[in-house]
Amino acid sequence: MKTLFLEGKTKLHINLILSISFGLLLLLLRIKVTDSIMYIFLVWNLFLAVIPYIITQTIKRYTWLHANNITSYIGFMAWLLFLPNSPYIITDIIHLSNDGSSIAWFDMILVFVFALNGLILGLLSLTDMYWLIHFKYSKKVAQNTIFKACLLSGYGIFLGRFLRFNSWDIVTKPLNIIYQIRDTIYQPKVWFITFAFGGFLWILFLLLKSILELKERAHINLN
Repeated sequence: MKTLFLEGKTKLHINLILSISFGLLLLLLRIKVTDSIMYIFLVWNLFLAVIPYIITQTIKRYTWLHANNITSYIGFMAWLLFLPNSPYIITDIIHLSNDGSSIAWFDMILVFVFALNGLILGLLSLTDMYWLIHFKYSKKVAQNTIFKACLLSGYGIFLGRFLRFNSWDIVTKPLNIIYQIRDTIYQPKVWFITFAFGGFLWILFLLLKSILELKERAHINLN
């Protein structure tokens, strides 16, 4: 059983690398054809999107990190801080040109591939964190925590896209963030963005979790 799990995990990581590499290949092709590095920022955004998954995978690998309350709390806060970067890449569609040229279609595919990779990494990270919390506390605590994390990610996307804050600004510019939150918290746009992205992320998480649980039950029945 453990061998099958490790094989499945290895295949997942290989496919993730393949998918990310495909996006990088498309970007290099665009740079070659257009002689422009306009969309090079997608690489940095995707790097930030990988961080939450690296955090949860590290916690899963080194169980002492999760067993210790202090390290598990630090790990969770770091994960929550970087989680919005995963679905954030979706908002990069704002950079797409609408000039009707043939390259516009290529750009759309390019941004979509990067956004999809970021979203998948975020969903896998959410699934990891769900089970970490589920095993340490309870199913109810895990569900409530992940739901709130999704909503906070929606708000984080607003902070990043509209107020132009980065994840590390919570450390370098805490007062500035607090003032901006105070000044914008009652704006309808804030809540629209928060619930739109947060709700979508939550629904996708539920779908992925259901698929994984269905696959697990099918495997048990076959054995």
